Amino acid sequence: MNKKIWLASPHMGGAEQKYVKEAFDTNWIAPLGPNVDAFEKGLAKYNQIDHVAALSAGTAALHLALIMLGIEAGDEVIVSSFTFAASVNPIAYQGAIPILIDSEPNTWNMCPEQLEIAILDRISKGKKPKAIILVHLYGMPAKIDQIMTIASRYKIPVIEDAAEAMGSKFRGKPVGTFGLMGFYSFNGNKIITTSGGGALVSNDEWLISRSRFLATQARECAPHYEHEVIGYNYRMSNICAGIGRGQLEVIDDHINRHREIFNYYKRELSIFKGITFQKEPNADFHSNYWLTCIQVNPEKCGEVTRDQIRIAMEGENIECRPLWKPMHLQPVHCDKPYYGTGVSDHLFENGLCLPSGSNLSDEDLDRVMDVIKNLLSKALRKQAKKIEELVTYDN
Repeated sequence: MNKKIWLASPHMGGAEQKYVKEAFDTNWIAPLGPNVDAFEKGLAKYNQIDHVAALSAGTAALHLALIMLGIEAGDEVIVSSFTFAASVNPIAYQGAIPILIDSEPNTWNMCPEQLEIAILDRISKGKKPKAIILVHLYGMPAKIDQIMTIASRYKIPVIEDAAEAMGSKFRGKPVGTFGLMGFYSFNGNKIITTSGGGALVSNDEWLISRSRFLATQARECAPHYEHEVIGYNYRMSNICAGIGRGQLEVIDDHINRHREIFNYYKRELSIFKGITFQKEPNADFHSNYWLTCIQVNPEKCGEVTRDQIRIAMEGENIECRPLWKPMHLQPVHCDKPYYGTGVSDHLFENGLCLPSGSNLSDEDLDRVMDVIKNLLSKALRKQAKKIEELVTYDN
């Protein structure tokens, strides 16, 4: 059996053990501590943002952001449909209603045109949305300038879901910092990891201070345990933050490698007209290319489908996966209001995420490419032979 090639596995830089050892040596094993403080400061500096709360998960960060905006049962929150369920589930935690917006074909992110259509329609129904959750999918920045203009026009606060987009930029500014709040994920498969974890960021000091308070069970300042509001156990541990400190030291190396991998796939697969990529539309967009994502057009690929490539990869012990199934197609959210033209449906039906971890070797990439090239080349030769036979028969 060939060595397993993962879609995106953790990639350590070396300093992580030093910071974790410091936590053990000083007995800072419980949540919070010097590593958490230093990690928050490092994240703030890297993302050019004033305030950061290191938390147990990106999902926790989004949940707290919704609470900070006063989202309650019956409220409506606009969110990208083409995303992971964690972008939408916290809306349900609050008893609110997700309003799902389709993608546009350039970045695969929220469509500004459909966003404004949805806002106007919800207002006409007497339900002005309380917030917009904008996802930067697979590390690709959304059309943030257009979306922020629309949000400002209707005075709706924006929460940026940059869970997959740490290090991505729009016009030189880090994503996650355009809206009132933003958040990142440090799950094991992300650009950097803390094993599990996330962070909420904002330039509003009160929002982050209040979020930290709620994330530590909303314990009031008293010699005993006093609680006036409901809180949560959402703070990051000092051990996990130690891993994050080490990861911050190598994040630019990780991003550079992800971009190299994207360029390798794009170059090698350029001979196949039926393979297209999620790519930066122009110089305003700078993606971390967390995952390299392709679209497979069977009509131009010798009738080879996305799933045939995926299954062939599995047979060679290579992990890949379909693109996210849109939330408006998911059983748990399919009854929610949806505004779109089917762009994300098409992306899901034909899309595939290729192995993209920064720790992949050149040999690993060549293995992946051999599987794809062999499958497509064989199918196209077979198709060409069939066409030749039909032409000969007709003559």
